[in-house]
Amino acid sequence: MTDPADLRRQRLTGIALMCAAVASFSCLDTTGKYLNHHMSTMEVVWTRYFFAFVLTLFISNPVRQRGLIRTKRPWLQVGRSALLLLSTILNLFALRTLQLDETLAITFSTPLMVALLSVPLLGETVGWRRWTAITVGFFGVLVVTRPGVGNMPPAALLSMCSAVCYAFYVISTRILSRSDSSETTQFYTNLVGALAMTAIVPFYWSRPDDVFIAGLMILIGALGAGGHYLLIRGHRLAPASTLAPFIYTQMIWSATLGFIVFGDIPHRWTIIGGTIVIESGLYLLHRETVRNAGPSTPVA
Repeated sequence: MTDPADLRRQRLTGIALMCAAVASFSCLDTTGKYLNHHMSTMEVVWTRYFFAFVLTLFISNPVRQRGLIRTKRPWLQVGRSALLLLSTILNLFALRTLQLDETLAITFSTPLMVALLSVPLLGETVGWRRWTAITVGFFGVLVVTRPGVGNMPPAALLSMCSAVCYAFYVISTRILSRSDSSETTQFYTNLVGALAMTAIVPFYWSRPDDVFIAGLMILIGALGAGGHYLLIRGHRLAPASTLAPFIYTQMIWSATLGFIVFGDIPHRWTIIGGTIVIESGLYLLHRETVRNAGPSTPVA
């Protein structure tokens, strides 16, 4: 039997790793937005994947881990990786004009889309409470983007398309988790992105302005690789239902970094809409927990 004290320590460590992971992702977006002003967005995407792949090889590679590249569903691995790559490209293009907190508020609609897509793609059932949460959550996205009132920037549509791609990416990750290890899936994620962008980047290449910019190019890859590594480690120590709410601490990081680095102050509608989206996502998580608890488990 597992010692309750050890279990509690493991969960607290998992939560700390999750918070560190989302902080890394916020720093990644901040670095990407900054680099957007010094080079093409496609070059920024290349740096994110190429250096993430190279740095990850020091920890996880086919030489040290036999069977790392063995997958039962190679085409799904490639398709999943392509979805994340497309989501990254769209998000970085959106960050050229949107604030960090604006893109993140829209990205937080991903759990709502996953719940929506899980019906036709995974055969899951969604009750009226979850349908209500999904509807309210998408209303929150509309509050952030405010279409039809002359305030919706075109980049918001890019961010929404990025969230859709990411939702399909999450669904495919769920499917792959049944057959492949998380290390294998992560290896293909970086490999496919690095290969695809290395083939494309010569058409967009520009020499870095100085050593500082070159350093940021390496940093963005390290943040991507490190963030996903912390995410995987965190999920090994604590259940996903315990860690999921802490994803939303990323909003604090993004708003803070946006103000410090770019002088961006969160808009009123972003705060209101983002709060609605987050509350809907948390309620969906609660309903998922209740649904998986089973009829014999009391619900508060």
